[in-house]
Amino acid sequence: MSNIKALNWRYATKKFDDTKILSQEKVKVLKQAFNLTATSYGLQPLKMLIISNKEIQKKLREFSMNQQQVDSASHVMVICIEDKVDEDFITNYFKRVKHVRETPEEILKPFHDFLINDFKTKEVAEIEAWAINQAYLALGTLLTVCAAEEIDACPMEGFEPEKYDEFLDLHAKNLRSVLVLPVGYRSEEDMFSKFKKVRRPLDEVIIEID
Repeated sequence: MSNIKALNWRYATKKFDDTKILSQEKVKVLKQAFNLTATSYGLQPLKMLIISNKEIQKKLREFSMNQQQVDSASHVMVICIEDKVDEDFITNYFKRVKHVRETPEEILKPFHDFLINDFKTKEVAEIEAWAINQAYLALGTLLTVCAAEEIDACPMEGFEPEKYDEFLDLHAKNLRSVLVLPVGYRSEEDMFSKFKKVRRPLDEVIIEID
């Protein structure tokens, strides 16, 4: 499927076929896509829970405005931000760079020091907002890959993060939930799958500067 055809095929699935389960190979693709998503400075202040336990999904539906996608989906992905993006977090990133790329310390040190000093000047709320932006980048990557792989998905902001955090014990993992993404395969009964896309005309949203 071409990229544009895949994006036209994609829609926010309202009803999943709960008899159809993603293969482990498809789940692996989504794991890799999440890990390969672009993030600011490459810091990846994110983690993702992948839930396929139906009892847990059923409970999470209670904290998701009773949206049926949460417990009828094959898997539910919960995109989380790290509680702390501090000096240790940044230093660990540069250790990975040095290990993977074998980059000399003298080349890495100026950028390493810059980031540490920059983040020290930021308020907690500012770092949190920055991390949340990275979660949305990851969501966009996942939605695009889902479309390419013909996996149905429904991006969700409509849930109670505090209750997700408590139920999933995210505080113990130093995480906070930001976005929820049920994935699976659409039900034949989902009338929304037959609707035409409604988008503004290209000439209203694209400005070309020659």
